[in-house]
Amino acid sequence: MAIAMAIPGAIVSGCGSTPSTASGPAGSAGPAGGPAGSAAVFGADDPFDVPIATLTAAQRDIFAEGDALFDLPLRDYDGLGPLYTRTSCGGCHAEGVRGPGLVQKMVVVEADGLTPAADQSRLPFGHTVHPLVTAGARTPIVPPLDDAAVKVTIRLGPPILGRGYLEAIADSEIERVASEQAERPDGIHGRINHVIYASQPNPDTTFHAHQPGDPVIGRFGLKARIATLDDFTADAFQGDMGITSPLRPDEIPNPDGLTDDLKPGVDVGIDSINQRAVYLRMTAIPRRTAVDPRGAQLFDQISCSACHVPSMKTRADYPLAQLAGIDAPIYSDLLLHDLADAHSDGIVESEASGRDWRTAPLIGLRFNKVFMHDGFAASIEEAVRGHAGTGSEANGSVAAFEALSPADQSLLLQFVSTL
Repeated sequence: MAIAMAIPGAIVSGCGSTPSTASGPAGSAGPAGGPAGSAAVFGADDPFDVPIATLTAAQRDIFAEGDALFDLPLRDYDGLGPLYTRTSCGGCHAEGVRGPGLVQKMVVVEADGLTPAADQSRLPFGHTVHPLVTAGARTPIVPPLDDAAVKVTIRLGPPILGRGYLEAIADSEIERVASEQAERPDGIHGRINHVIYASQPNPDTTFHAHQPGDPVIGRFGLKARIATLDDFTADAFQGDMGITSPLRPDEIPNPDGLTDDLKPGVDVGIDSINQRAVYLRMTAIPRRTAVDPRGAQLFDQISCSACHVPSMKTRADYPLAQLAGIDAPIYSDLLLHDLADAHSDGIVESEASGRDWRTAPLIGLRFNKVFMHDGFAASIEEAVRGHAGTGSEANGSVAAFEALSPADQSLLLQFVSTL
């Protein structure tokens, strides 16, 4: 049963409720989280992983159902495997924030340790490590032993807070920001990752009607290789848990040549994907506390806001009415930026090179324990400085940060730490 049947259109559109006016100026209080229910709480007055405040009662019930499914461990009899990394969505996005799960990537590189080699035959089953096996599998996909030509990197599961806002951003807005950046004299030139829709069609066309092979704008994933939240969910099911669905019906290739698991055929129905995707769409941006406005001014002054754009306009026709036609405070441009060799993983994803990463949305940043895509930075300050490198688009901003007085640096970091 498609989600259009499980979730009537009146519920998706908000039953006439007033859309959220989610964003004020940078530094002002953002959208409230809404009723905490069973949601996680960071301190007594700082809820997160909660529904958008203006959801109707019926929508909050839908949110709660998807939230429970998101954290539900899947087992062999559910179709887990044959290869997998984690057993639930929450394993990589616990309580809506990042980690604790991670994914390892591997690529054959040239002697410089950075350039992807033309010959990737050492990795016949692709670039993702799948360390765990079940359902008759005996051979995990792991990096070759003692092979200096294989570069191995990690990616932490990113937060999923407020991801509906990202999906709702109008394509024209992303194109506008990319066009404006192309005219900047400082080398900040973000690029859209134009990707090809790889899943099968979703029978519920409430949120989109993409067909296999359609060109779309990527916005999800650390290199913006996925366009929609249902595809993001189905891709994670298949790639991280070995759970097939109508959107991604095939098991990933594996060394044992297995084409199925202990649950014959497609493992889950479309509702399993769509209910989790709707939970992602309905998850709030944690409310933001007003701080000294000079911090936000400094954020703009040193051009952090060029990439971490404070807000972007959503589609007027986005099916979740609370997110339609608003200024979404995502602090991202959803574009790819070159962060230089220091952050290169050598992995090419559509138009993203090994050095390219999508601007991380600064949503719920204060709940992170580590920062950057691989968690190398232990503090926001370390993350700011870590953007520098030969050829990095962020070099000017890092230099401008270093030139600030200690007091101004503190104000800027305090502002970022409230997001």
